[in-house]
Amino acid sequence: MENAAIFSVFPVLVVFAGASDLLTMTIPNRVSILLILAFGLMGVLAGFSVQEWGIHLLGGAAVFLPCFIMFFLGWMGGGDAKVASAIALWFGFGASLTQFLLLTTIYGMALTLGILAFRLIPVLPGFCLGQGWLLKLHDKQTGIPYGIAISAAALHTYSSSAWFDLLS
Repeated sequence: MENAAIFSVFPVLVVFAGASDLLTMTIPNRVSILLILAFGLMGVLAGFSVQEWGIHLLGGAAVFLPCFIMFFLGWMGGGDAKVASAIALWFGFGASLTQFLLLTTIYGMALTLGILAFRLIPVLPGFCLGQGWLLKLHDKQTGIPYGIAISAAALHTYSSSAWFDLLS
């Protein structure tokens, strides 16, 4: 049962966060809350030591503080900041967190450039006009759904994280 949870809970929540940001430009608070609660349960099931709890909490805090500042300055959405911090909690303060942050930056740059190029299209084709999420994505006044990059980086990093060491 624990193995099934390791393989499914985190990825499902992360995919939901990215899809929600793409389609609605928001990441519901419940996704971040569920990521935190699931992490807590998985940590208990894995028998984390006090040191392991501390490393994971430090990872979450290390991402939360700069994300909160970027949110406060208007550079980042609140949902992005919360979900990135909840994901960082899963990776802890170490190599996986570094990989996650680096990939988030790379994927975020590619996403931003792609959306900016998409927004250069003056008139969308007719089949796009009935898709509210595409119209919103095309709108130059709308932000970038960075949760997509955060989610992609989290999924990319997850399979090489310490969680998969628990399976062996």
